[in-house]
Amino acid sequence: MTSAVVSPRARSGEWFMLYAVSILAALVLSAALVEATGGDWRPVVNALLDGSLRRPGRWGETLGTAAPMLLVATGTIISSKGGLINIGQEGQLFVGAAFATYFGFLLGGPGPLNVSLILIFGAIGGALWAGVAAGLKFWRNVPEVLSTLLLVTVGGQLVAYGLSQPWLLLAPLADRGNRNQVSVQLAEDNRLPRPEIFGNEIPLAVLLGIVLAIVVSFALSRTVWGFRLRMLGRNPRTAQRSGVAQTRYGASALMLSGAFAGLAGAAMLAGGGFAFGNYQLVPGFSTNIGWTGLLVALVAREKALVAIPVAFVFAGLRTGSSFVGATGVEGRITDVIQGFLVLALLVPPAVMFLRDRRRARAAATERV
Repeated sequence: MTSAVVSPRARSGEWFMLYAVSILAALVLSAALVEATGGDWRPVVNALLDGSLRRPGRWGETLGTAAPMLLVATGTIISSKGGLINIGQEGQLFVGAAFATYFGFLLGGPGPLNVSLILIFGAIGGALWAGVAAGLKFWRNVPEVLSTLLLVTVGGQLVAYGLSQPWLLLAPLADRGNRNQVSVQLAEDNRLPRPEIFGNEIPLAVLLGIVLAIVVSFALSRTVWGFRLRMLGRNPRTAQRSGVAQTRYGASALMLSGAFAGLAGAAMLAGGGFAFGNYQLVPGFSTNIGWTGLLVALVAREKALVAIPVAFVFAGLRTGSSFVGATGVEGRITDVIQGFLVLALLVPPAVMFLRDRRRARAAATERV
């Protein structure tokens, strides 16, 4: 049977079976790994569910953790659609959070205004840091996959320097307690509201992330800008012949990707929540959210709407891992489970690509 005569229904069935088998295999491997390390997979699963959903207040923490992951993933999807590989989200998020901290305290203002400034300058910081890679790409032909990765280290060092200087980010001695490198803590009226729903505090960053994912999905699929960006990503030569300015569209896509990562850092600062520094900038503030957001975009296959549930799953593994230690199993085992799930969700597209190519060759042979 060639690809030309495969019905949409049969093709959907193929996708469903591939994903079902892959996810089942990932879960079986995860259970086998838990058993091999001396644990029991049933308590581990219960601990993950308790830590991410079932215990009071936990699904609110999961949503709060998913929000910055979703923002990072949405920005990554924008650059990927333009054919650019941005893997520097961790650094862009950290620099964005530093910009948000510095300018938030520098400019001040009433609570709602200051929260808006924090978010805006976070996005600006991330965009400027990604703009360095864009400049190297389009004016010096430096591969963005290399420059964005290297800029993660540079950004981390710059922020660390800022946290060592009182005139930049370091809090006064009286506000530091027993810690050496921390910023001033945001005042309560300068924080994103966390309304309580069914006993769970949910930061408004969740709503922000979902709304922006919907907007980006619409823009990429229904606007001229999105069409041109996708054209550039699929065939740069054809796009240029059609009048798409590679430098302008490519640089803007990369900077938008950085802006979303920076916005995620600002939302983490202003929203507080799970391991996000308690409303102040600290070393290690990003806690690998940038890298995880990149994985979310990869698993979502560059679809902003799909990234919403995927971010929630990854956040659930992260928040649930804090409960796994009580079962006698190392909490880091959830990172391995996450890796298995990533592989499981990447296998079906690869299999379908090989299957379609085989069908195309068979169809060509039949015509000959």
